[in-house]
Amino acid sequence: MSSRHDEGGTPAGERLQKVLAHAGVASRRHAEELISAGAVTVNGTVVRELGTRVDPRHDEVRVRGALVRPAAASLYILLNKPAGVVTTAHDPQGRRTVLELLPREWRDQRVYPVGRLDRDTEGLLLLTDDGELALRLTHPRYGLGKEYAALVAGRPTAATLRDLARGMALPGEERPTAPARVWLEQTAGDATWVGIELHEGRNRQVRRMFEAVGHPVLRLRRVRVGPLALGALPPGESRLLTPAEVDRLRRAVSDAAAQSAAPAAPDSRRYDDVKHDSAGQRRAGKRRPAHGDQPT
Repeated sequence: MSSRHDEGGTPAGERLQKVLAHAGVASRRHAEELISAGAVTVNGTVVRELGTRVDPRHDEVRVRGALVRPAAASLYILLNKPAGVVTTAHDPQGRRTVLELLPREWRDQRVYPVGRLDRDTEGLLLLTDDGELALRLTHPRYGLGKEYAALVAGRPTAATLRDLARGMALPGEERPTAPARVWLEQTAGDATWVGIELHEGRNRQVRRMFEAVGHPVLRLRRVRVGPLALGALPPGESRLLTPAEVDRLRRAVSDAAAQSAAPAAPDSRRYDDVKHDSAGQRRAGKRRPAHGDQPT
């Protein structure tokens, strides 16, 4: 059992019931019942205290005498989802799924997508077997920012971008969309690349918002989730997050939760003011590079 503490004073190790649940012994609630009943030993000693922390790499944990083998370390995967692939583990219609793009050894660990991207939407998709983090990333309470690059028909005006940023009513919904950040990136013939950052995730929200203002989406890519950027990863390719990236993601979720729980400060600026320079590009706060110039 662990009596060590980390640098911040928090006890080291993991809660015993969590270790049992992750190892597939029982659900966390059933694991707590096993501990309370005296069915669990740690290093030969019966443990009944639910707050007990153990190091699954070094402590010997047994349930009714059977050795508990620690679960494999969780996987955190960043995939550049291409268009035409569905975000599901299995598709009854036989369409290609995002899991089919992953190496077999990752699929064998039973990872699953965190949230969804439409079949025709490209870009950053996270997959993991860490259910707790996945829940936090998708729960509306946390509202982690997600940034998209949308190629839309026509050339949206500054007034249109302000309408999108303020929040708007979508057909069939009573509650307006939450305030967003919206900016022009660059023109592409008769179309325009527009950046948009949302903190909520309604069904096909980006497409529906632009459709509502008369600029239907021609192509849509998600380029960032919280602190994680898509970068130069080619379509259809995936990579593991680094430990530092996982830590940043966890901190971002914790910060978002703290902000959602804090009283809102009075602020009349609920969206970015839209300004244009001589080239027709938008600046809001600090200037963002054009879509083709981003460090991807």
